[in-house]
Amino acid sequence: MDKIGIFFGTDTGRTRLVAKQIAKKLGDAAATPINIGRTTLADFLAHERLIVGSPTLGDGELPGESTGLSQPSWEEFLPQVAGADLAGKTIAIFGLGDQRKYPNEFVDAIGILHDAFVAAGATVIGQWPIAGYEFSTSRAVDGDHFLGLAIDPHHQAQLTETRIDTWLAQLSTAWPP
Repeated sequence: MDKIGIFFGTDTGRTRLVAKQIAKKLGDAAATPINIGRTTLADFLAHERLIVGSPTLGDGELPGESTGLSQPSWEEFLPQVAGADLAGKTIAIFGLGDQRKYPNEFVDAIGILHDAFVAAGATVIGQWPIAGYEFSTSRAVDGDHFLGLAIDPHHQAQLTETRIDTWLAQLSTAWPP
């Protein structure tokens, strides 16, 4: 079985650190995490199973050059996905956000990525309960769950490792054989 591809966008480096933490916990099952702004669509599509991560910036935006980054990120990569066929790909999403400072767009990036991947034919797994978070609204919510793992490194950093462990255990039973 091929390795799980791990791709992330970042602005401060926190998402990169979470991606590396996930890869370490997955061990030999994971490929080396790659910044989405430094890869190609072909490299992304080379994986059948993927874990992708992104922070939510400002008013619910993906990281990219228009948000002040000096290099491309999800904002520039995602339009390529719209023209790709992701049928047969299984993707799990994690997102970083600040539920107190941005309660009206907490981890919106998860929802943006989810919608783009599903529209391109991918299967998205790894929903996460909204219980234990304090926010107003989020594009990442479906019923009582986020569409991926929500991480608040500002106000709930002490919960990050446990949440990652629980989420990865959940993914291990959800990946296709």
